[in-house]
Amino acid sequence: MVPITRGIYTTIHADLKVEATESDLIELYESFYQHAPFVRIKRQIPQIRDVLYTNYCDIGLTIDRHSNQLVLISVIDNLMKGAAGQAVQNMNIMFGLPQETGLQF
Repeated sequence: MVPITRGIYTTIHADLKVEATESDLIELYESFYQHAPFVRIKRQIPQIRDVLYTNYCDIGLTIDRHSNQLVLISVIDNLMKGAAGQAVQNMNIMFGLPQETGLQF
């Protein structure tokens, strides 16, 4: 058991099919999420404490050269970025409001 009261920490492994550097992949993720106000791409491993009481999803990555795998780490505060926060964000999108309306940063 992890000594935390809230938050989700995920580690995802994916086989790399092309040669890439961490910088290349960070730039790719930054470009993909550039219009996502609650997604932050980190240049280090993200920590749950950095997203507590926010609607942010922090994403960091590294490359395991031994297995040629991308290792992606993401963290959220599941009590803020959980179903309720996601519902508010989706409602804002549906009604043409800024995604951030009514949500904490």
